[in-house]
Amino acid sequence: MKRRWHMAAVTVLATLVTGCGYNRIQTLDEQASAAQSQIEVQLQRRADLIPNLVATVKGYAQHEEEVFNTVAEARSRLLNAVQSKDPEQMATADQGLTGALGRLLAISENYPNLKADQNFLRLQDELTGTENRIAVSRSDFNEAVRTYNAYIRQFPAVLTAKVIHAEQRKYFQASEQATAVPKVDFSTPTDTSKGGAPPGGG
Repeated sequence: MKRRWHMAAVTVLATLVTGCGYNRIQTLDEQASAAQSQIEVQLQRRADLIPNLVATVKGYAQHEEEVFNTVAEARSRLLNAVQSKDPEQMATADQGLTGALGRLLAISENYPNLKADQNFLRLQDELTGTENRIAVSRSDFNEAVRTYNAYIRQFPAVLTAKVIHAEQRKYFQASEQATAVPKVDFSTPTDTSKGGAPPGGG
């Protein structure tokens, strides 16, 4: 008799848990977390490519220290944002880095030999590929968050969400207070004296 009551209690409990949406909330939350981890991987990869890119540009354009510092600061903010695990902070920092990289890549317009450097071209391609993967990951994450946020507002899941403190998740979207992306200026006159090979080059 006790065994029957025990089985009945387990069945009722399982039904209640399923009916209240607890399992679904956990599943959707895990899916959003997995999607966010993909963004973090790609942002980290983007940050890892930057030192080599800066070193390559420095070989031809040693006097662009202000731009190099801007990129370094933007990269640091991105790494800190990834550590924070906050999607909004990551999106804002990524936006800032995009602007800084735009200025860095624009330097090549004044250094013809840099534009032709194979390492520079390869790093540009890798950055472009990483940016594309970030865009895909961002889309997947925001869709997962939209599904999760919508579900925990539905009845009866909304009651369960309050009990287990399941809160709305942030989208991967730059905050309204984000600094405007620096404009890329191609108007600087070309100095042909800077177009030579880097120090020590042939």
